[in-house]
Amino acid sequence: MVQLTDTLDASNGVRICRDGSLVAEVFAARTGLQDYLGREADPENKHGFRDNARVSVYRPESEVFKADSLASYVAAPVTIDHPSVAVTADNWREYGRGEIHGDVVRDGQKVRVPIIVRDAQAVKSATTTHKQISMGYATELVFPADGKHPDGTVCDAYQTNIRINHIAFVPAARGGPELRVIDERPNLPPEKPKMKITIGDAKDVDLSDGAAVALAVGALNTSLADAQTKVGTLTADLATANTTIQTKDGEIAALTAKLADAEVTPAKLQQLADARADVIAKAKILAPALATDGKTDAEIRKAAVTAKLGDAAKDMADAAIEGAFIAFTKDAKPADPLRQVLADGVQTFGDAEAAFADAQRKASEQRRNAWKTPATSAAA
Repeated sequence: MVQLTDTLDASNGVRICRDGSLVAEVFAARTGLQDYLGREADPENKHGFRDNARVSVYRPESEVFKADSLASYVAAPVTIDHPSVAVTADNWREYGRGEIHGDVVRDGQKVRVPIIVRDAQAVKSATTTHKQISMGYATELVFPADGKHPDGTVCDAYQTNIRINHIAFVPAARGGPELRVIDERPNLPPEKPKMKITIGDAKDVDLSDGAAVALAVGALNTSLADAQTKVGTLTADLATANTTIQTKDGEIAALTAKLADAEVTPAKLQQLADARADVIAKAKILAPALATDGKTDAEIRKAAVTAKLGDAAKDMADAAIEGAFIAFTKDAKPADPLRQVLADGVQTFGDAEAAFADAQRKASEQRRNAWKTPATSAAA
């Protein structure tokens, strides 16, 4: 436990009773951040803050208004200045000048308590030289490694298990009547003007607050690292997408070429017709009476080979049939019907001419020799 003190104004709501006692309702504590000397917050330097001029300590709402903490205000003694030791039953007569007397209540973010001062000299001090209230209490300080309370508040340390020991009247605190750190501390060096900047998502970061700057920079670095990871992932995804696009482009080019090859043109039709005519012509050599209408080239070849080989061709595979067909028709030349007709016609025409000439010769001979034949013969 660490012994700490907080100071706030007690000049309002003060009245003097007929018997000379002082009664008042004052704000005794509040939530939020407060500055302490390093030697107050870390007297044994367990956390490396003892030599710091200021340590930012957070008083969370959950601790300030905890039932156990509020109960510790009840009947706490009132003192003039803070004693050097905790007030107990053993030294109450030496330090006690009154007590908290009545209900302790929450008022916004502060604790409001009723007090009574019964000592005349203490009443005089409280109304002249010691017009501020300063709480003396014990608390457990937690120094978070990440510089933040679990609720996200940036701080060097935060308080837990707050227990009030006494409430002291002290001289006016420097800087006005707000809730402040203990007034009796030695003079601190002038506070440097604060320069606040935005670091990443953290706004109004005090450059003089090393912990806050480190925390903001750490958060920014984490965000940058996350962003770099995302950039790397997106770059990899883009490369994969480009590869996929290139693959598809290749497939499209291949399909386009196939379509071009499959396009039916007059030249291709002529080639197909010539090829089929060749198959039919060669098949007719092997089987002149073969019917080819409605049959494929393979069926025509098989029919022709079957005509040549008979039953031996029934179980032959298509490749074997094609090989046999090629072998049978390799040197065969299909007949040219037109040429044959012409040849036959010329021969027929030549024979008729000879017969006609022979007939003319015979008729001429008969006319020349007609006188030799007797008339009776002619009449007969």
